[in-house]
Amino acid sequence: MPRTQPASSLPLYALYGELGRDAALDGLHMESIADRSRLHNWEIRPHRHATLLQLLLIEAGLARVQIDGQLLELHAPAVVWVPMLVVHGFAFLPETQGHVVTLDQARLRSLLGASRGLWEGLAASRAAALEPGSPQGESLLAIGRTLCDDYASSSPWRAQVLDGAVLMAAALVARLPPLVTDATEGGGPEGRAMQHLARYREQVERHYRSHPTLDTLAAPLGITTTQLNRLCRQHLNCSALDVLHQRLLLEAKRELGYTTLQVRQIADGLGFADPAYFTRFFLRLTGLAPSAWRAQPRAVARLRS
Repeated sequence: MPRTQPASSLPLYALYGELGRDAALDGLHMESIADRSRLHNWEIRPHRHATLLQLLLIEAGLARVQIDGQLLELHAPAVVWVPMLVVHGFAFLPETQGHVVTLDQARLRSLLGASRGLWEGLAASRAAALEPGSPQGESLLAIGRTLCDDYASSSPWRAQVLDGAVLMAAALVARLPPLVTDATEGGGPEGRAMQHLARYREQVERHYRSHPTLDTLAAPLGITTTQLNRLCRQHLNCSALDVLHQRLLLEAKRELGYTTLQVRQIADGLGFADPAYFTRFFLRLTGLAPSAWRAQPRAVARLRS
């Protein structure tokens, strides 16, 4: 396992090393551990995700996990939960078997809905071996297989099955003891920075449709907009306003890709008083007008109801 890199040099990935994937429209990506790690000699170097969470379900083999500054060796069956912005890396024994579930934080937050305390409970990392044959372990591994099967299928009510499996997995993961680290306790500048960014993401998620000012978003964090911008540029490689705009853009793409709403209806639902301004906003960030983007053939596997 490579040594931990300084935060400033850590790669910021959308999905491992892939940037700009439209798969984020679905908010769910599924692959086997071997699919990706075999291409990299069974090693995924330390990195972090700005808006994604990951669940690893290890069915056979061994994984050396670097997460939250700790090095752990996990023999299957095992589970690893990686919240957004947490630095993590993996080295697997060749031919290790299992699943990697990658979730957009906005999709998971929406699924959890009013489940009191569950979203907050998932803010901490988990990495643990599962007792072979235990009900919790068997349930998690079965959920992984269900997700794998339905993710690759076109069965009726696919979206509902996937959502139900993700929700059950999240609840079972939240029951596992969290890793205790300086970052989760808020110790040190890095831990505080990650807490501020996670809370900023939460503020954006709650209020993006109302186009809040940065002052409004920064106030509950107890920091200035200057400090917030500095954190975003240092850890997310973008400004605080870019984070807000990218969330608006993602929702616009989802509604263009998965609904038959007219562009003016989408603009209105996203808080744009003027459809022409929405079109200029979308064009500036994508290079295409909303109607042109919608007409594009894309490789996104759309969730079927």
